[in-house]
Amino acid sequence: MLNERKMRRGKTLKGAVKLGVLSVVILLGYFGFLHMKIQESIHQQIPENADYLIILGARVKGSVPSLSLQYRIDKAAEYLTANKHTVVIVSGGKGPGEDISEAKAMQQGLIAQGIEEARIMMEDTSTTTYENIVFSKELIPDTAASGLIVSNDFHIYRAVEIARKEGLDMKGMPAKTPKVSLLKSYTREYLAITKYYLTELIGR
Repeated sequence: MLNERKMRRGKTLKGAVKLGVLSVVILLGYFGFLHMKIQESIHQQIPENADYLIILGARVKGSVPSLSLQYRIDKAAEYLTANKHTVVIVSGGKGPGEDISEAKAMQQGLIAQGIEEARIMMEDTSTTTYENIVFSKELIPDTAASGLIVSNDFHIYRAVEIARKEGLDMKGMPAKTPKVSLLKSYTREYLAITKYYLTELIGR
């Protein structure tokens, strides 16, 4: 009787180990798939003379853009300097610890790099990527056709997918992700993409 119990416990333990290993393999495979989709989205050719850009907001420390946001500002300014007829929508509200809205910080950053204020439209109420896209959509000029989304590279895939769901045919223009936050940013984005998939599956 005692031997039978030991055998059952041994089989149960082996089964649990196999299930645990299988779960880890599936999880790693899923994250690998997500990473592949992210990489595909950031290695696309960026068209010249887009009608508009949308820069997605990121954290502002008081009134100073975080490094992630500064990289987005710099990338957009570079494109806007080379493409004089492109207008830009800066999108992001004011969150905890922020003295000004993310949109205002972006506007100031672009102007400091020589971009005319008349080319900059502000959307300063959004608090999520989804709201960034939906609220910015209302500001897109009626005559505009081609657009680009500017964000850090890890964020491009999900942002473009949301834009497409909202009827916007846009491509992503990736800015660098700060090295110090690479692991954290990608890990959080895997979870955010998963949440997006589930939301789309069950209906927003």
